[in-house]
Amino acid sequence: MGKLTDQTVIRPAHGLAVLAAAVALCVSGCTEEGEPASHPPTSRSAQPSPSKTSDRAEHIEGETVSEAPKQVNDGQVLLSVASRKGNAELPLTKEIGVGRLAIQVNCQGDGTIEVSVEPVGLSFPLECVEQEVSSTYNEIILKRARSEGSVRVEAPSGVRWALTAEQ
Repeated sequence: MGKLTDQTVIRPAHGLAVLAAAVALCVSGCTEEGEPASHPPTSRSAQPSPSKTSDRAEHIEGETVSEAPKQVNDGQVLLSVASRKGNAELPLTKEIGVGRLAIQVNCQGDGTIEVSVEPVGLSFPLECVEQEVSSTYNEIILKRARSEGSVRVEAPSGVRWALTAEQ
């Protein structure tokens, strides 16, 4: 068994020169196109503008819990559920084959939901918030088929959720 070695050589002087050049470009007042800026940015334009949507990684503009998430890949939909609340154990409509098994979940409300796919052992939490839809996409590559399976969702009663499982 061989061992892994890292062949990267770090030269501090070279790294500092690149960093200094990048800083000099930023300070010089150029626009994105490389043209000189007509005037320096004011303190007002330097402040971030208020946004109606969140920068949370779990928030994807346009997602909803009123409909099941749209299929991402060209495979078969094994389960599609919209606008549910609370706990549920839902059987998959087809056998789980070899290859990629993906599940998308959207939720809205205050709390965390726990999602698990049995018997493959895929499980994950999703933090839900009141004012926005939180979304996640998870997949697993399976080496063998399963004749049946189910998706289990544990959710606070005030949290609405929707999901799509596909393969």
